[in-house]
Amino acid sequence: MNVTRLATGFSWTECPRWHEGRFHFTDMYNRRITALDESGNAETLLDLNGRRALDGAEIVPVGTGFLPDARMLVNSMFEKVVLVVEDGIASLHADLRELAIGPINDMVVDATGRAYVTQLGFDLWAGEQPVPSPIIIVEPDGSARVAKGSEHLMGANGIALSADGGMLVTAEAFANRLAAFDVEVSGDLSGHRVFADLGDMPDGMCLDAEGAAWVAMVITGRAIRVAEGGEILAEIAVPQAEAGISTACGLGGPGRRTLYLACGFEVFDHEKSRQEGRGSIWVAEVDVSGGEARP
Repeated sequence: MNVTRLATGFSWTECPRWHEGRFHFTDMYNRRITALDESGNAETLLDLNGRRALDGAEIVPVGTGFLPDARMLVNSMFEKVVLVVEDGIASLHADLRELAIGPINDMVVDATGRAYVTQLGFDLWAGEQPVPSPIIIVEPDGSARVAKGSEHLMGANGIALSADGGMLVTAEAFANRLAAFDVEVSGDLSGHRVFADLGDMPDGMCLDAEGAAWVAMVITGRAIRVAEGGEILAEIAVPQAEAGISTACGLGGPGRRTLYLACGFEVFDHEKSRQEGRGSIWVAEVDVSGGEARP
């Protein structure tokens, strides 16, 4: 499949999203949520540079999602909080500091406004070692709880919901696999199983209308489409000299048949990532739509 660069000039890019006919992503170390049009022109949807951080933490936005009333949710990684955005102003939606073992990461929001938040479980940037950590469930009113039965996950990262909302899949980064759960009516998770063993580290991911997963393979600069059970159905590779490594992918565009890939060169040195501005977004056309799968 052919892949082309849509835009560049960002820090570490993450969490590509398509919502109501518009593409956006997280420009992490520039502390912005950025939208791109079909020509690659950028617009800032949210700028957190003026935010006063809780506990003196570094402000690094990551996963985003939307409530049914169209307000955007944003994870603040090191603050360990979920923010809600209204009229361009971010305020506290859910405080996860007592629940999160380490920095929080990605999220997916269901049709009712319930968010599922992943966490690394340890401070990667401080050189700590991976430890198990659960998914955190945030209800629409901001109340939060640990998803029982997910406590063993080793670095849940990208996360997605099937079109019918009945299956949740997450990229278990430090176990080199995708893990799946059934979603109960209550929002709780059950029926844990291995969706696919990958043999390499997965990062951001999405599901399509057929229930297959697109997942960014962070080390090799590619994204693969994989069926439950592990069969690789398709593969897209970015030119690593220009793109660096692939960090996340998401489906959008007309008919949701465009795969957006977030790519970058520098994740550990925040200032270097900002100054160099080598983060980019790439696109490729795919055969199967994202349908109603989330995000």
